[in-house]
Amino acid sequence: MTKYKFLFGPVPSRRLGMSLGIDLVPAKVCSLDCVYCEVGRTTKLTANRAEYVPLNGILEELNDFFIYNEDPDYITFSGSGEPTLNNRIKEVLQYVKSRKPSVPVAVLTNGTLCSDINVRQAIINADVVLPSLDAATDKVFTKINRPVPLLTAAKCIEGLTLFRQEYQGQMWLEVFILPGYNDDPYELAAIKNAILRIQPNKIQLNTLDRPGTVPGLRSATREELIRIIDFWDLPNVEIIASAVLRKQIQSYKEDIESIILGTITRRPCTLKDLSIMLGLHGNEINKYLSTLEQEGKIYSTQEERGIFFRLK
Repeated sequence: MTKYKFLFGPVPSRRLGMSLGIDLVPAKVCSLDCVYCEVGRTTKLTANRAEYVPLNGILEELNDFFIYNEDPDYITFSGSGEPTLNNRIKEVLQYVKSRKPSVPVAVLTNGTLCSDINVRQAIINADVVLPSLDAATDKVFTKINRPVPLLTAAKCIEGLTLFRQEYQGQMWLEVFILPGYNDDPYELAAIKNAILRIQPNKIQLNTLDRPGTVPGLRSATREELIRIIDFWDLPNVEIIASAVLRKQIQSYKEDIESIILGTITRRPCTLKDLSIMLGLHGNEINKYLSTLEQEGKIYSTQEERGIFFRLK
């Protein structure tokens, strides 16, 4: 359904409206292997930056998209892994800003590489940077994010603090809450102290939308998230809206939802199965799967080959 290899969407993003995604690394190259990741287990756990996908290929696809499509609400660096691992991200961002100066650019990052001045300088001209911080102690950081060796929670916090001091754009810090992992008072207090150091413009509380990479995880309830907001007593904390609200976004395509439902009706599928059969990026499919699950139209089961989606 798509002619692009490195671009996907525009997808219905809860935070960024109609967002064109740029995927700078293959699945699944990342510095973390988070237990909750909806893209799946990390297959290449690394902190080494490289040109994981060719710069020229990305620029050619962007040029084609800009010629034949309307401008999206945002152009977003995100996708199959950690985008700042690609050492050509600065050049891609500069190209986007030169071609589409009126379209804001967002970077979705796990924030783990911001201690590197080269990474900070590479994304300094983005309009919005959305890093993650799920833990402020190494015990919980290791448990929930399963980082590359030698990466610590303190190093991540220090990197984000340095970036915030240098960066003139908007920083929206996402904290992903998993009950039983990072919601005890000690960890929440440590995260609050980290937030006070980093000074983001917004703090966005998120929780499980779809099955993660390990069994037994559950979403935090809205009441639990509200209690965390009360516990922190910080300004500019918000709960990210439910996935079912995606249908109100201009880019939500009912035909893609119908095709996914029709495919699952014939036989249960994994995310990878659907991506291959439909020719859509996994991140794009995930948006629809989350909505369909919350609407009660499909359900998921953990099996030997992975997480399968079935018609309810």
